[in-house]
Amino acid sequence: MKQAELADRLNRRLDALTGSPGKLTDRHVRNWLTGKTRWPHARQRLVLEEEFGASAEELGFIPPAARERATSEDPVRRRTFNTATATLTAAALLPDILSNGSTRVGMSDADRLERNFAELVAADNTEGAGIRLETRALAHAQHALDLQAVGQASARVRRRLYYLAAAFTGTALWAAVESQEPKRAKGHLNTALRLAGMAASSEMQMRLWGHAALLSYQQRHLHDALAAADAGRRTYVCRQDGLFRSLASARLAGILSAVGEDSAAQRTLLHAEKTYERTETTEQRPAWISFFDRAELDGLAALVMARLGRHAESEARLHRTLSQLRPELRRNRTYYTIHLALAQLAQGEADQAVATALRVLPTDGEPDLSGRNKKLMHQFNRGVMQVASGAGFVIEWQDRFSEGEKDL
Repeated sequence: MKQAELADRLNRRLDALTGSPGKLTDRHVRNWLTGKTRWPHARQRLVLEEEFGASAEELGFIPPAARERATSEDPVRRRTFNTATATLTAAALLPDILSNGSTRVGMSDADRLERNFAELVAADNTEGAGIRLETRALAHAQHALDLQAVGQASARVRRRLYYLAAAFTGTALWAAVESQEPKRAKGHLNTALRLAGMAASSEMQMRLWGHAALLSYQQRHLHDALAAADAGRRTYVCRQDGLFRSLASARLAGILSAVGEDSAAQRTLLHAEKTYERTETTEQRPAWISFFDRAELDGLAALVMARLGRHAESEARLHRTLSQLRPELRRNRTYYTIHLALAQLAQGEADQAVATALRVLPTDGEPDLSGRNKKLMHQFNRGVMQVASGAGFVIEWQDRFSEGEKDL
């Protein structure tokens, strides 16, 4: 949205809330973005929270009490809400102005966006996806598209800008999928696939089909999930690069196991593993696939084993994953640890499962679980209450779980 468009939307919400038309303008939005206004009035905060589906603090606004604590950390304290649109306002990202007054858009502009994309991928791996990542990614995607309209560029530069717009929109798609927001995710998926087609990038299409498969799986549209996973494996990049083919095959194996195609799932998983073993993994590849290594492959294999009812093998794979997982992949570590607890619970080892789950239950000062990890933790809680509700260690678990349940 343009700043004035956001102001109009918020004014309509204010009208519905108070019975009087709102008086917000694009100037108010600019003040929020630049940090000039760091804590809007109560009614403004309320409609902002309704519009974005997040609290004022999650949007990056700082209440007066917290502002004093933040001063020593950053005297300007530009908020996350501002970083969401940083690429739209940062002078460092503006293209060169030619002597005739027109604008040249070149590879250097795309390079800067590419570096920002790598930073978003790293933030996702470390902090997890959510409304912040989704909003930031969409702002970067819009900037990539804005560059298409502002001046001269070669066909090669324009393809790369479409690729980057697809990449950022794909990250927004992933954030919405991770946050269990299917309506927003579908909109991002359609946009991202269109942009990837304009960029003629089979690599980006492969990434998007993987997210599409997970989105359909979450909604229990299993045959759509199977078709999307298969489309990902059939992309041209999977024929050219074994690492992409291994990832696409592992994801397809997961969907096959979910729809009851057990033999096909095992064959596809074996193909994924053999392909990975033959692949040179040190070659330079796009930032988004940097998460996929042997530890991640074992983790995906563990999910297949669990769906096939082979819980002991799933547990062994998960132990291997967690021993090899890189430290910066914190969200994935939590995800696979909860799956380890579920695998132990499925084998009747409720006490060990509780001990495992306690390792990732948030404590004071730690970020709350969200998205898929939040949903998995609730699944584990229901399971442990069914199999060992009267045990002493389960009572202790319930006390700890209940303390953070409002956050989970």
